[in-house]
Amino acid sequence: MQFGTARVRSPLHALLVVALASVAVPAYADEPIPVSSFFSQPEIGDVRISPSGKHIALTVPGQEGRLALAVLATDELKTPVVVASDRRVDIRSFRWVNDDWLVYDLIDLQSGGGDQRFGSGLASVRRDGGPSRVLIDPAWRWARSQTGTHISSQSLDWRSILLAVPTNGGNEVIAGERRFNDIGEIVSITPKRVDVTTGRVTDTVIGYPADTSGWVFDEDGVARVAAVYRDGMAEFFWHAKAGGEWRSLARMPYLKLSWRPVAVDSSDTLYVTRSQRDSTSALTRFDFKSNSPESEPIVSAPGFDFSGRLLIVEGKVVGIRMQTDAETSIWFDAHRKALQEIADKRFPGRVNRISCERCTDDAAVLVHSFSDRAPGEFWIYRQRTREWASVGSVRPAIDARRMATLDLHRIQARDGEDLPVWVTTPPQKTDRPRPAVVLVHGGPWLRGTQWKWDAEAQFLASRGFVVIEPEFRGSTGFGFDHFQKGWKNWETTMQDDVADAVRWAASKGIADPKRICVAGGSYGGYATLMGAIRYPELYRCGVAFVAVTDPRLLFANSWVNDYDREMREFSTPMLLGDPVKDAELLRKAAPAERAAEIRIPIFLAFGAQDRRVPIEHGIRMREALRANGHEPEWIVYGDEGHGWLRADNRIDFWTRVEAFLTKNLR
Repeated sequence: MQFGTARVRSPLHALLVVALASVAVPAYADEPIPVSSFFSQPEIGDVRISPSGKHIALTVPGQEGRLALAVLATDELKTPVVVASDRRVDIRSFRWVNDDWLVYDLIDLQSGGGDQRFGSGLASVRRDGGPSRVLIDPAWRWARSQTGTHISSQSLDWRSILLAVPTNGGNEVIAGERRFNDIGEIVSITPKRVDVTTGRVTDTVIGYPADTSGWVFDEDGVARVAAVYRDGMAEFFWHAKAGGEWRSLARMPYLKLSWRPVAVDSSDTLYVTRSQRDSTSALTRFDFKSNSPESEPIVSAPGFDFSGRLLIVEGKVVGIRMQTDAETSIWFDAHRKALQEIADKRFPGRVNRISCERCTDDAAVLVHSFSDRAPGEFWIYRQRTREWASVGSVRPAIDARRMATLDLHRIQARDGEDLPVWVTTPPQKTDRPRPAVVLVHGGPWLRGTQWKWDAEAQFLASRGFVVIEPEFRGSTGFGFDHFQKGWKNWETTMQDDVADAVRWAASKGIADPKRICVAGGSYGGYATLMGAIRYPELYRCGVAFVAVTDPRLLFANSWVNDYDREMREFSTPMLLGDPVKDAELLRKAAPAERAAEIRIPIFLAFGAQDRRVPIEHGIRMREALRANGHEPEWIVYGDEGHGWLRADNRIDFWTRVEAFLTKNLR
């Protein structure tokens, strides 16, 4: 296996030029947009600009449809150099280490998620396309024997991962050597410095706390915060720039953190998020004298938890990139703020993410512009000449004019509590309520949606369905109270919130109350089945994929299940229910136990190699429905895990979903 090829220009050169220059070609308005336009692999996976702004790297279609890594000069964008490609694997993600070197990892997008072997490796390559060097062996056992003599014998094994890329311009990255127990659970992660030019590995932290699995590094790649998560508790340790011993800052239950570390700058300032009176979190500094976060926030957003990152250049915070309903950038640096205004003027009504590390007056700037209707385009802005040059479109087959709009509504649930609800509305005008799909997010302990283009919601909207996505209790991102009120309420409050969102949409004329289907994956699949049980009058049909059908199975201790000890013994009993103390609650919360109550048509889809929700969930549910004379539609993807990684599986699944919805809602 070759991790890199030197200055490949033909025959891939022509393919890359076409990919980079491609533009959206509108389809005829009366023709449905092909399913593949939504669920095929994107034309451009990612684009990143080098520290000097003189080059960009991007993933593009390469040999035999595989994603390759290419580099172009920002002053011309004409001569791509493919620096890493292989006909057997794809480049998954990459980072610039400095202006001359990149690191990247691997994935096989032509195999399902169950076949990825749990280790993506890491390799380095020069931007001119010189030979690659393996820094972390991929999990594919045949890789070492087929990569060639240039592979370093010091490379870390497949259990290691990339932790950080220092921004000081050096030649080193920080890898984490993971230690597992005898049943495959991560016990600790040990940072190692890896020289990308030689492959040399050195220890980077001495005397750190035992069983550390979380780290925060400064711009030099020096570990400054160590986090230990054990027995339901989190403990954060601090190491000052001047040296000395690791100092414990706090120990608290990790489900009830009053603050958490985010970043460290060159002045030894520790930035943290802390809880506010309204239960949302804000970004602030840590006061080492009082051993607590400062009371005055640096930034907060009413109704939202702080979610984002500090933009640090040469150790100084120049801006903050965060999520409210949409992504926004706050700049403390006047030059970058002016560049943001230029981009926003050029592409109004969009999120315009600018990337400009050193950002001198003559440096090129990378702009990633996207919206709820546009999957995204990448542009180069040349400050010296004030010229704009297109790098390419993420999905050129998608015409933004035919896409739906996404809006966030704040409604009241039945108990008067705030309930955020996202609504995706098809662009076609209509004088009557539309059929609707209630798309319930997985997790469930995460935020479901943000303001950007989403393949699933946009596909459903392209078929004429309004899409309703509630951020039910238990979702994160909207304050701790909103999160905590979902604890042990899978079958009750969380389902009530979904039902309240449906009834609100029907009362506003957004959705036709007689033509609503509920759908979702993972917990969303669970909510589909439980929604059919709790609220049979609301739904005409249900689509449940990789769905939890018996929550008690999540506590199984085996190689089949990837829940680790902390999840089984501490977090899940608090969030979902204790398998002993709450046995009756969990039994009542199991759709597989209550299949006789389901009356609507059900479509079940599972991955045969799923370790988060093993296939046993699906088999139990199918057999329970069959025993009650209710045969579900059924599909199993043999090589997939918890979701569909292969594009052909995604296309097949959503084609089936479209047919199922058409049959039951038209």
